[in-house]
Amino acid sequence: MGVFFFGMGYSSRATARALHLLVDPEIPVAGTTRSADGAEAFADTNYRIHVFDGEVPGPTVREDVRQATHVILSIPPDERGDPALNLHRADLDAAPNLEWLGYFSTVGVYGDFNGEWIDEDAPTRPLNPRSRQRVEAEEAWRAYAKERGVPLFIERLAGIYGPGRSAFDKLREGTARRIVKPGQVFNRIHVADIGRITARAAQAKLEGTFNLTDSEPAPPQDLVTYAAQVMGIEPPPEVPFDTAEMTPMAKSFYSDNKRVSSKRVLEALGTDLLYPTYREGLDAIWNSHQ
Repeated sequence: MGVFFFGMGYSSRATARALHLLVDPEIPVAGTTRSADGAEAFADTNYRIHVFDGEVPGPTVREDVRQATHVILSIPPDERGDPALNLHRADLDAAPNLEWLGYFSTVGVYGDFNGEWIDEDAPTRPLNPRSRQRVEAEEAWRAYAKERGVPLFIERLAGIYGPGRSAFDKLREGTARRIVKPGQVFNRIHVADIGRITARAAQAKLEGTFNLTDSEPAPPQDLVTYAAQVMGIEPPPEVPFDTAEMTPMAKSFYSDNKRVSSKRVLEALGTDLLYPTYREGLDAIWNSHQ
């Protein structure tokens, strides 16, 4: 196995670590970052990092893509489509040993279900441009995988949190808010579970479209309250959604209200989540820094 990541971000790094821990520590890993400054962050790793800004082909990407057996796609699409597919399709076409494609998508593609439980059988009806672009990118990758004759694993992720990106960090920074919209819930997923599940899917060459979420969708203010309790501090005051000052993008997240199941991918891989709820996930983050 040789793995190439288009977009060596938070979830991709967790997946690379899981591949080395769970599958084989000698798996060669290569990937892209947007700038030379971003590439410097990988100086102490053995990953081969290339600069690809999504605007023009990455000048050094070609060789490692063509050597890959597994390619994981983690760059968000824009109005022009998926940058990796648009600008490096020829390199994917020329990869003789390509065996599997993985695509990080989002549960935002489902839109709003008024808080009801849904699974992968639910229709996609995205409510904002970002989610519509994700639906289009999913379809583009399905068409490519079918034409190329390789399995495609689409992983629709809930809100991602983990070390350095949690309610603890927002409380420390003074940016945590408890915005209350009655009946609103969100799923989340710990980055370590993304890494584990994606690594296992790559190893199994799992094909299909799957959700990856925690098992307890919860109101967003509950996480802030719980994290403050763990830290032994007072949580910020509750703010009604209708009067909260928010950016249009932040407000748009509250237009989707649903409970998303990831039972199907766990059954397919015969595993469970490390952190099935936000409480286990936050406890692990807190304990790892004590």
